[in-house]
Amino acid sequence: MSEGQGSGGNVLAAICSFFIPGLGQLVQGRFWIALVMFVLAAILWIVKLGWIIHLWSILDAATFKPKPTS
Repeated sequence: MSEGQGSGGNVLAAICSFFIPGLGQLVQGRFWIALVMFVLAAILWIVKLGWIIHLWSILDAATFKPKPTS
């Protein structure tokens, strides 16, 4: 997958997160944050506040910058 903000990989991940919170993070290989976002969104949608996590998930996927490997 492409690296860096604005890359095709991040755009795809953001689109995935638009449909299912955390899916974009999963596409990027970040399992634990994907699980946290999915569970938090599911819990908060019960009280109509899931959109907060949903937006956070989209923005996080779009702006993710992997740590450089040496």
